[in-house]
Amino acid sequence: MNYKMMGRFLAQILAIEGLFMIPALAISLFSGESMAVRAFLLTIGIIILLVAVLYLVCRGAPSVFRAREGLVCVGLCWIALSLVGCLPFYLSREIPSYIDSFFEIVSGFTTTGASILKDVEALSNGILYWRSFSHWLGGMGVLVFLLAFTSEKGQGFTMHLLRAESPGPDVGKLVPKMRNTAAILYLIYVALTAANILLLVIGGMPLLEAVCTAFGTAGTGGFGIKNDSLASYSPYLQNVTTVFMMLFGVNFSCYYLLLIRRWTTVFRDEELRLYLGIILGSIVLIILDTRDLYGTLEETIRHAAFQVSSIITTTGYTTTDYDLWPSFSKTILLCLMVIGACAGSTGGGLKVARLLLLFKTLRRNIRQMLQPRRVELVRNNGHTVDQKVLDNTNAYLAAYMIILFSIFTIISLDGFSIETNLSATLCTFNNIGPGMAAVGPTCNFSGYSPLSKLVLSWGMLAGRLEIFPMLVLFSKSTRKRR
Repeated sequence: MNYKMMGRFLAQILAIEGLFMIPALAISLFSGESMAVRAFLLTIGIIILLVAVLYLVCRGAPSVFRAREGLVCVGLCWIALSLVGCLPFYLSREIPSYIDSFFEIVSGFTTTGASILKDVEALSNGILYWRSFSHWLGGMGVLVFLLAFTSEKGQGFTMHLLRAESPGPDVGKLVPKMRNTAAILYLIYVALTAANILLLVIGGMPLLEAVCTAFGTAGTGGFGIKNDSLASYSPYLQNVTTVFMMLFGVNFSCYYLLLIRRWTTVFRDEELRLYLGIILGSIVLIILDTRDLYGTLEETIRHAAFQVSSIITTTGYTTTDYDLWPSFSKTILLCLMVIGACAGSTGGGLKVARLLLLFKTLRRNIRQMLQPRRVELVRNNGHTVDQKVLDNTNAYLAAYMIILFSIFTIISLDGFSIETNLSATLCTFNNIGPGMAAVGPTCNFSGYSPLSKLVLSWGMLAGRLEIFPMLVLFSKSTRKRR
């Protein structure tokens, strides 16, 4: 294991986290929030100390960086980011419990949006900004950000880290160099976020609220800045958010293909078509099921489209209490929690790409059962899918189910209803946010025990990092020399 190189990379990640706290510190200074200012200054001081120690200890690191180091490094970096990133919440006493602070920032970085806060509007402006910005930083991935602008070199360095952090069954290059690929992804991410902020401001939303809302939308995180999420905003602002949630749930490689005018490739993308088909079908079914709950057809369509977009992209914003919807509509939302958005997007969940591969693999296996001598390949967008990708997809599904039931069993010790625990497990592991019943859109996760909060925090990290980086940390093979 190349511990020195991992330590040096961890130092760079923490340094970036410290730099990104400066705007939150400036907002706190401007707003006259003395406790928040003190908290950010102390946290930045701790980061400077940690970075100095890591650089001192990790001098002269070997240049070889294997897949094993990539997985371990990603897992450790995200844990370290969370352990330090929660300090402003805790030191400012706006969240008095360190475990609650850790849960909140893990939910932020993993773009989950599950919260222990009962009164979001009581937060200071600087803390509110940092809480929302954690979504934006975690959405595309803080390691992807560093890879886009770092000068770090090493054999396999960029590829292994990008593969370990990026969501989806397979990670490819948009351009020959992976570092340039990371830069392109972030430029698209920034452009879409800026467009979202602009349209929200045009709609009359105050600038700080627009920035925080756009951060939650871009990262598909869903930390609301009001206690009712987006319910009190105008239909225009809700519709803008609906559209941008859908856009951020699309594989970002599609936007790159549009930029280079490969329109046909985008329109023929099987994952994109299935993603849009699931959204449209779900909206229509929910409209038919909830048509008597709202005064007008426009209101019904708006709420249905918003909640479908929010759940499938794992954003977690709400405009209505969908826990009051009929069972059929709630079941659709529960299924969307599992499916998630497209691979290569900022959304969580199983991913539409994996669902597509699982269906195609199942169809191939059934045909081979009927005709044992038949040779049939799994194809996606006209290209043969490598068997390794299919094996990884099957392994992911197995790990997904095992972890899902393990988390569900452990948090059941707290005595909540099965509906509460199941939705809490699904919405944290799939990085969605609010669940149903006692963790529904009008409730929060504060009632769970410290043990359950830590388990759910681990689940959020595992879900955001596609499971394997978190599992590798506990594997004996990771610590072996060969």
